[in-house]
Parts: sequence; C-alpha cells; structure tokens
Amino acid sequence: MFFFDPQYVLFVLIPGLILSGGASLLVKAAYGRYSRVPTRRGYTGAQAARILLDGAGIHDVDIVATHGYLTDHYNPQTKQLALSPDVYGSSSVAAVGIACHEAGHAIQHATGYAPLGLRSALVPLAGIGSNLGYIVMAVGLFLHPFVVGVGALIFSAVLLFQVVTLPVEFDASARAKRLVVQAGIIDEDERTGVDMTLNAAALTYVAAVVTTLLTLLYYLMRSGLLGGRDD
Repeated sequence: MFFFDPQYVLFVLIPGLILSGGASLLVKAAYGRYSRVPTRRGYTGAQAARILLDGAGIHDVDIVATHGYLTDHYNPQTKQLALSPDVYGSSSVAAVGIACHEAGHAIQHATGYAPLGLRSALVPLAGIGSNLGYIVMAVGLFLHPFVVGVGALIFSAVLLFQVVTLPVEFDASARAKRLVVQAGIIDEDERTGVDMTLNAAALTYVAAVVTTLLTLLYYLMRSGLLGGRDD
C-alpha cells in the first residue's frame, strides 16, 4: 500500500490479523498442551515417521533433524523429511502427530498424489505472484484498472497455490491420523491429541486462503473491476 486506506484496514488487514493470529494461537495451544503428553509406547517423532515410511515400502527417504521451531517439512526434490528438534527426538503425542503428518507427504509423493505434484509445480508462480502481483495491483490503483487486472491475474497464482495446498495438507493429516494407530505407534485413545494438533495446524492454511482472497477482492473492488469503482 502506498497510502492509508481505511477500507483496506477494515476489509483485509483486520480480518487477516484475526484469522492468522487466531490460527497461530490455536496451533501454539494445541502443540503446547500435547507436547507435554508422552505417548505410552515411547516412539520419537523420527521413529514414528520411519515406521510409517517402512510400512508403506518407502526406503529412499531420509529423516533428518533441522533447525527452528515447528519447521518440519518434506522436500519432494531431495526426498528428505526434515523434523525440528522438538519433534525429531520427542516422544510426545504432538511430536508423533507432526512427524506422521510429514510422513504422509512422503507417502503422497511415492504414490503419485496429484495435488502434491500440482502444488510443487505452482511454487515458482506463487513466488512471483506474491511479490510482483501485489506491487502491480497497488500501482495500478494510481494508473488504470487494466493494470490492476494484470496484477490480479499474477497475484491469483498465490491463491491457486494456497487452494491446492488445502487438500494436500488435509490428506496428509488424514493419513497420519489413520496410520499412526494402524501402525501401532499410539493407542486409539491417544489419537485425540494428534487430531487436535493437526486440526489446529490445518486452520493456518485456511486462514491464508481467506486472507489472500480478501486482498484480491479488495483491489478488484477498489479499482472498479468488481462491483463498480469506489472513489
């Protein structure tokens, strides 16, 4: 933004902060609670992930420790499943749930889960859209609605990436919730903690989609491309 616009604050900024902040608080609350609850069988996050991968016949994925807080991720290019320190070596319910979620992504990759491939292909476009698209839309408000439209088209790559991310994340969590019990890593009654941790994390992706959509709608309406020009 190059000028203060109360409409932007009310329509985008405040809802975005509420959604993202609320989702973040839920993640911290769920993780904080269940990171203090040990699993009965004592498997660490790294061991739990390996059990799921071995059970799926996946032996070419390395499980490594990485730095940071909740920086857990799976890299399809390197076939590395990276777990943060609090997950890699912890045997808590939260750690096991997160590790198995990431193992779910590795299983998606190995089984050719289409949305995961699409998301990977969209990464470069989303990177361009998040920077260039936003700038073009903002500048377009001072120039011409057509410029805003071009920026909106570029910025839409971000929204598409985030929308495609939803089924990828939901599916990985669903696999983790099911397989973590089937593989004997935790007992059925311990799954509540896994469910709450992963459900809270899923809300962060939903919040991102809504915030991006609100941003896109704001520029389209502000330029008059949607709903008539608002001067």
